[in-house]
Amino acid sequence: MGTIELKPGERLDDLQRNGFQIIQDPERFCFGMDAVLLSGFAKAKEGDRVLDLGTGTGIIPILMAGKTKAKELIGLEIQEESAEMASRSVALNDLQERVKIVQGDIREAGQIFDAASFDVVTSNPPYMIGGHGLKNPDAPKAIARHEILCDLEDVISAAARCLKSGGKFYMVHRPFRLAEIMVMMHEYHLEPKRMQLVYPYADKEPNMVLIEGARGGRSRLTVEKPLIIYESEGKYTPEIYDIYGY
Repeated sequence: MGTIELKPGERLDDLQRNGFQIIQDPERFCFGMDAVLLSGFAKAKEGDRVLDLGTGTGIIPILMAGKTKAKELIGLEIQEESAEMASRSVALNDLQERVKIVQGDIREAGQIFDAASFDVVTSNPPYMIGGHGLKNPDAPKAIARHEILCDLEDVISAAARCLKSGGKFYMVHRPFRLAEIMVMMHEYHLEPKRMQLVYPYADKEPNMVLIEGARGGRSRLTVEKPLIIYESEGKYTPEIYDIYGY
């Protein structure tokens, strides 16, 4: 395990897997349950190249490095300070051989990377439409949550361009945008293949959707059984403990 100096406002969090830790700054943005669930839903085979669009803290490439035998995992992040912080987390966990953080714009992913050069693309993109009316649209938290620097089509078109034929796209999003997601994926030939709705409690409405698409795949969608986060207040279901790796 490497040693890394923390900057003012930063903290070190235990990821409960492989002894990995991650640097976070609560003033900027901290990863949430959605990123952890995506890392559990996404699949990568031995030798795969994986690209995470809008990687933020680098959470998804780091967790997938622990959960899979992917050869190379690249996180693309537009915000310089977030990309630099993610790079330090990679070094902290001695993952430089497999995980790389690249600073750049999702909308330019097709120029930054060779077309059709990845086996897997993941993304936990901003969920909220637009940034109109936000007091500070340049704030890191606003950029992470609202479609200010990229929108859904930017993410899906970038994934389609970067994926090999038959490659897999994995995304976590909000159910209220599911119709739009399905149409957009179909337009860019990322055929939806697998979907799972995530519920905070068994008797509540779903608040997340995990979706897998295949580049150039045929139309056939499997809907997996619901994923429930809490059995009772403060107590995760066994499935969530399994994903977290406790």
